Amino acid sequence: MPDSLYIAIYNNTESDQAYAYITGLAIQYGGQRCLIKADGYSLYFPQNPPRILSPLTEDCAIPLGPPGNTVMTRIPQLAGGRVWISRDAKLTFLLNPGPALVEPSVLNPTDLNANIDFGFCEFTLNDAQLYANISYVDFAPRLPIGIHLQTNSGPDQHVFGMAKDSLDRLAEGLRRQAAKDGMPWDKLIVERNGRVLRILNATHGDAVRASFDGYYEPYVVDVWRYWVTQQTRNHVLKIDTQAAPGVLHCWFNNDGVQIGNEYFGKPNTADILGCNSGPFTTGPSAVRNAIIPRLAAAFVRTALMETDKHPSHPNTFYKNDPTNHYARLVHENTVDGKGYAFAYDDVQPSDGDDQSGKVNAGDPVLLTVAVGGPRMA
Repeated sequence: MPDSLYIAIYNNTESDQAYAYITGLAIQYGGQRCLIKADGYSLYFPQNPPRILSPLTEDCAIPLGPPGNTVMTRIPQLAGGRVWISRDAKLTFLLNPGPALVEPSVLNPTDLNANIDFGFCEFTLNDAQLYANISYVDFAPRLPIGIHLQTNSGPDQHVFGMAKDSLDRLAEGLRRQAAKDGMPWDKLIVERNGRVLRILNATHGDAVRASFDGYYEPYVVDVWRYWVTQQTRNHVLKIDTQAAPGVLHCWFNNDGVQIGNEYFGKPNTADILGCNSGPFTTGPSAVRNAIIPRLAAAFVRTALMETDKHPSHPNTFYKNDPTNHYARLVHENTVDGKGYAFAYDDVQPSDGDDQSGKVNAGDPVLLTVAVGGPRMA
């Protein structure tokens, strides 16, 4: 595994004012907060600032040059890494005591970056592998981002992301859904100067006064009614933990479900959208922690009555209503159907295709980030 990795950033926008920022925790330097400087190679370790919201002492905006240009950068091993991209304006990162990096926020309307067209991809480079993905867990940006990984021994891996017009099509799909079911899908659309700037995940609906309270509860009622009445020894919901506990049977009663030796109560809408509260709260039990992603993903995808085997295949996803129409439309509007649309969107059958928009390898050579729409070649 290399101690460092080259990242090529390709400017496929129409702007000559596009910038990249690379952030993460430097594994080889004691896990210190690290940014790559504007030259694309030097390391900047922020020091503890005297007060909250202090400016960085280094310019870490990497200019991407004119449309069609590719900039080479190099990173050390980084955990929790991101390649941030902005178009037509630089981003502002600040420091709090710690030091803690104050990153651009799409949920705070007073954030200095709130009106800037930006997005990011996520990655970790460690002793075992490079893992990178395109994330729509918080929002879908106007600025499309795709990734391409070259390795020493395997075939190239691509995640094409969204096309240049995908965000507008996603917005139109949400408007149609809002007109159909009366839920505030359209309020997730953030506009600036008469065009769509970004679309928030329904998980963050409260930031734009889009309440989904009570949305999933009818589906939960239907799931319990179905399985309480239909389950038999030969017809029982099964969760493949894809780990040492193997396949566990689920036995429903009126109040909850017994999965192996773990008991789960009924989730509500916030539990399902966030995947990290109520019955989906992780804890010390390794078995429970293996069940939670697979059970939560089945609820988000409303697949629990489509098949008795989970994780299930994509042809079982989003067939019911209510369902997560943000996640459904994100997948419909990416070039290859891939993208991390909710917290456990990487859950898939052992023989299934990845849905989450990730690349990974233990022998990476070059990661290319395409900005502004996919370069298909």
